[in-house]
Amino acid sequence: MATLSPISSLLLLLLLLLSSGSPTLASGFATALDPSLMGINLGKEKLSHFRFYWHDVQSGPHPSSVTVVPPPSNSSATFFGLINMIDNPLTLRPDPGSELVGRAQGLYSSASQEEVGLLMIMNFAFVAGKYNGSGITVLGRNPVLQKVREMPVISGCGLFRFARGYAQATTHTFDRKTGDAVVEYNVYVLHY
Repeated sequence: MATLSPISSLLLLLLLLLSSGSPTLASGFATALDPSLMGINLGKEKLSHFRFYWHDVQSGPHPSSVTVVPPPSNSSATFFGLINMIDNPLTLRPDPGSELVGRAQGLYSSASQEEVGLLMIMNFAFVAGKYNGSGITVLGRNPVLQKVREMPVISGCGLFRFARGYAQATTHTFDRKTGDAVVEYNVYVLHY
């Protein structure tokens, strides 16, 4: 039977302790909490629906969407590789002058070589009413040529801590010449 060196024995013991869930070594940094201490009533989850318009403005002297990585010069018709950074207004109606309810801040990139499919990474940062200062995070695939696209709501902040749900996007207008677009968003969020 083979014998272990003292160093090998110590390493084996450490590995066993770490894998066994020893509270002092493996999980001493985590503590279970009562959700009510954070103002969360687990029995009082609600479903909210938000409808607003996302204005992706690439033209003019103050665009809200700028290309930070252009597609390669040999790019396909899908603009694969393109990355745009956004700080897009969210308004109550399709008119850009209508009431501002928030901003979509983040980025989108062309992530498909076969169709125009964007990877959307954005926070809907609200500035109106009781949701002022709260936000919803969307991260997902947006196949823009489909009539209605669905993307997951993965989290939130403020009144939307621990949020989950989905967002549906429908193109309202798109200007092929400028690249400017207005998209209607219907967002369904479960939150406390």
